[in-house]
Amino acid sequence: MNTKLALSALIAALMLTACAKQEAASTAPATTEATPAAGAAADSAAASANSATNAADAAQTAAGQAQDAAAAATPPADTAPPADKPK
Repeated sequence: MNTKLALSALIAALMLTACAKQEAASTAPATTEATPAAGAAADSAAASANSATNAADAAQTAAGQAQDAAAAATPPADTAPPADKPK
């Protein structure tokens, strides 16, 4: 679930970055005042994307550690003690 959340945040940040870049590249005179805000939004979106990437990496590491712990906690099938024979 954390991976889905991190990926959703990453996608949202990338979408915001694309929109901000599109606004910054616009040649319409009405958007000249918005260009600094678009640049700030692009920077913020890039920082969010970086955070989301870090969160996804951490989630992947945690999942790997959980799998390792589960594997260590489960004894192999061939080392189980022999069952008592019925009398």
